[in-house]
Amino acid sequence: MISGGFVLAARVAVACGAALIAGSALAQAYPSKPIQLVIPFPPGGATDVIGRLVGKKLGEKLGQSVVIDNRPGAGTIVGAGFAAKAAPDGYTLFLSSGTTFTVNPAIHPKLPYDPVKSFEPIGLTGRTGLILLANRDVPVNDLKQLVASAKAAPGKYSYGTFGAGTTAQFAGEMLFNLAGIKLLHVPYKGSAPAMTDLIGGQIPFTIDTVAAAIPQVRGGKVKAIAVTTAKRSQLLPNVPTVAEAGYPGMDADTWLALVAPRGLPADVKKKLEGALAAAMADADTRKQLLDAGFEPSYADGAAVSALIARELPLMRATAQRANITAD
Repeated sequence: MISGGFVLAARVAVACGAALIAGSALAQAYPSKPIQLVIPFPPGGATDVIGRLVGKKLGEKLGQSVVIDNRPGAGTIVGAGFAAKAAPDGYTLFLSSGTTFTVNPAIHPKLPYDPVKSFEPIGLTGRTGLILLANRDVPVNDLKQLVASAKAAPGKYSYGTFGAGTTAQFAGEMLFNLAGIKLLHVPYKGSAPAMTDLIGGQIPFTIDTVAAAIPQVRGGKVKAIAVTTAKRSQLLPNVPTVAEAGYPGMDADTWLALVAPRGLPADVKKKLEGALAAAMADADTRKQLLDAGFEPSYADGAAVSALIARELPLMRATAQRANITAD
């Protein structure tokens, strides 16, 4: 004779087993619907181009379509705020630059997201260096000549960037502080107008991304003085680094990372990391990244977390020292 207690225990065991099987099936089923990839820039820009490329390859590896959702505004804050509040189920991803994770927190006292607590890093997708450029007619051909000229005539020179409180301004202030000189910062609303004024001679120098500078440098329209990264750019291998020019310790670039809202299930995160790693190892993907001006630089989520932790205090210290604000 079977006791009632035994029957109850058996039913509980069966129910628990069914729940485990259902949970396992749910995890294995991910993704079972299209994935939304939020990009905090307008269509057509460098980040959007990279996002569409990475999203397409990621979708191929996951077996689901990845739908691009452009949410530009406020220096990536609009898109970041939206992504941070999305459900942490793997169906909303966010691709953005270091601006979101290390620059904005250094210049904005209040943000609708936390650069560390709001996001679950999936991996790094690409990097592009920053570069100091000069108008062709400026009598400066290398960094040492610029330093000598700036010290001989304080206040003579200015430099443009693609905006106030951007990675370009941070790189400029780091560079000029390292070299012991001061140049007036002139912020533009984007890279294109800054480049136009540099070529036209309205401004003697700019700091821009290597990706944006390549056509103008190769076309001989502007002079490349130095890149701000620790190593030379493989896209402009003949341009020396700041360190090679005699000022060691400089390493600043723009990088793109794929993240999800914090709280992502471990198995979903593992699947996303694996898919991204496979996508970034694809030869065609790497070529297209290079063609877009970004050096393929895959690293996993832990490496992205370490990068943010390393850059945050540096950016905050630079903002305070140079009085960099969002305005």
